[in-house]
Amino acid sequence: MSPEQVVLPYAIWPSPISSTGVARSGLRLGFPTVLGEEVWWTEDRPAEGGRTTIVHRDAGGTVRELLAAPWSARTRVHEYGGRSYAVVPGGGVVFANLTDQRLYLLPPGGKPRPITPEPERESGLRYADMIVHDGQVWCVQERHHDGGISRSIVSVPLDGGEAPRERVSGSDFYASLAISPDGEHLAHICWNHPRMPWNGTELRITRLADGSSWTVKGGSSESVLAPQWRDNRHLYLISDWSGWWNLYQIGIHGTSCQALHPVEEEFAGPLWQLGATPYRVLADGRIAVLHGQGDLRLGILDPDSGVLTDLEVPYDGWDPVLASDGHVLAGIGYGTAVPRSIVRVDAVTGQAQTLRRDVDELPDIAYLPRTRAVEVEGRFGGRIHAFLYPPSNPKARGDGAPPYVVFVHGGPTGHSVSALDLEKALFTSRGIGVLDVNYGGSTGYGRAYRDRLRGRWGVVDVDDSIAAAEWLAAEGLADPARIAIRGGSAGGWTVMAACCASNVFAGGVSYYGVSALASFVATTHDFESRYVEWLVGSADPVLYGSREPLGRAAGVSCPMLLLQGLSDPVVPAAQSQAFADALAERGVPCTYLTFEGEAHGFRRVETRSAALATELAFYQQIFR
Repeated sequence: MSPEQVVLPYAIWPSPISSTGVARSGLRLGFPTVLGEEVWWTEDRPAEGGRTTIVHRDAGGTVRELLAAPWSARTRVHEYGGRSYAVVPGGGVVFANLTDQRLYLLPPGGKPRPITPEPERESGLRYADMIVHDGQVWCVQERHHDGGISRSIVSVPLDGGEAPRERVSGSDFYASLAISPDGEHLAHICWNHPRMPWNGTELRITRLADGSSWTVKGGSSESVLAPQWRDNRHLYLISDWSGWWNLYQIGIHGTSCQALHPVEEEFAGPLWQLGATPYRVLADGRIAVLHGQGDLRLGILDPDSGVLTDLEVPYDGWDPVLASDGHVLAGIGYGTAVPRSIVRVDAVTGQAQTLRRDVDELPDIAYLPRTRAVEVEGRFGGRIHAFLYPPSNPKARGDGAPPYVVFVHGGPTGHSVSALDLEKALFTSRGIGVLDVNYGGSTGYGRAYRDRLRGRWGVVDVDDSIAAAEWLAAEGLADPARIAIRGGSAGGWTVMAACCASNVFAGGVSYYGVSALASFVATTHDFESRYVEWLVGSADPVLYGSREPLGRAAGVSCPMLLLQGLSDPVVPAAQSQAFADALAERGVPCTYLTFEGEAHGFRRVETRSAALATELAFYQQIFR
């Protein structure tokens, strides 16, 4: 015990980390682009209502915002969006504007002007995953018409003189466009309902001269991602056919497929957002890659020898959005005590330079938790991956085992990483520990671990979350009477379902969680409209009722907090409302808090601050 520490009850330790400070701090950096000394990226601005702007750092180091309010560079393709801009050779950017989803060209020093048609009253067009080639923007186009949705790959002249030209169509979904060096072929990823991109995709090539196309690799049970050209006759790609998303080289007609560095590690993540680029081909033929289990490390791979060398950089992990001009890299790195940062890396020397941080000012490091990766034994055997965030405060300590909150990530085909997270520090600095669980079904640990959830959503994720809580108690890390559970979206489903299935939790917090399957399938967006078939099974009232929290609400005995955006197109507010009503009918304490104008994932400072403050007060009440 430090001489400066005093013994205080857990959950009320004094801390400089406030809910408002956390809400204001995160910029949500995204999708860097690099050309020599110049770097571009996107920033979500919570203080500006969640508006997304584009930022440019010039060769002299001057950082300038390119898009002033009210412009917002955010695409709604697949509702989850993704890369919403591309840099134009010679200067300027092209971007998708949030309000009307049109593409706009922003010339250097000029004002945005539209280059795609104005949306019609009964239909709308959206664009994402842009690349610029030969005076045109190539991208995925999503068309909403007559109550239906279709997608294609189109090219749009930068001068806006012609309507978008359809280049590829016929599949339900497209991603990862790449044009060959000679400009003759287009490589892309596609897939169809009911698959999701981590279930099965195809890598296809289209000959641009005549529109003919063929499949190079992939299928219904193989997830192929991120094609890039080695030369005019060969491509690189990522495939999980071995059980892990590894990097391969293949001929343009699907011949001579070769694993470049076979290993039980992942070289990519799940394709929830368009525009992911988990590796980049360098000018000297080497490949900058991200790889690992859980967190992804940055390394350089020699494709001829298969030798992979990690770069010595001060970051524990990287987001799968690498950029390169062939000589330098730009990416988003993070650490357990380092906020997500835009980083420029010299591909030859490995020298790294931080250009922008998600959080400008950090609290004293003594208030930040000392994160470590742990493995938890499952309730029925097997190992569960998780990150442990113990309470930490230089001014206070507790007496006995502290309370803990089990964090459950969304997706559910997603994963948590060890990145510094001030939301977690808001709790840990007050004496509430956090265990962030990568339950069975999470990515980052191979396809077999990912497929544990197939047909068993509401079972495996719930069992693993309960096992995590039981492990905390058995290890003496947490007070068994003071363990809560918290999650958002699919994580909110797990929170509600776990509280229905077990009395191990003292309370549950759900952010916009799914509570009923039939209504979710009927109202959710097209991208994941068939997802439940893989997660649970075909529509069956008995099966669905046995899994969904709403059908099992009678099992809940602990207090719950439900937070919901009223403009959520992914998980409509009716989901949270129905569960709150079911608890109220049984007299179970439940607080249901809604936010006007918020969708799936809160963006505004006011919303995020209020939600976090309410959540903290909820824990302080149930942990006493």
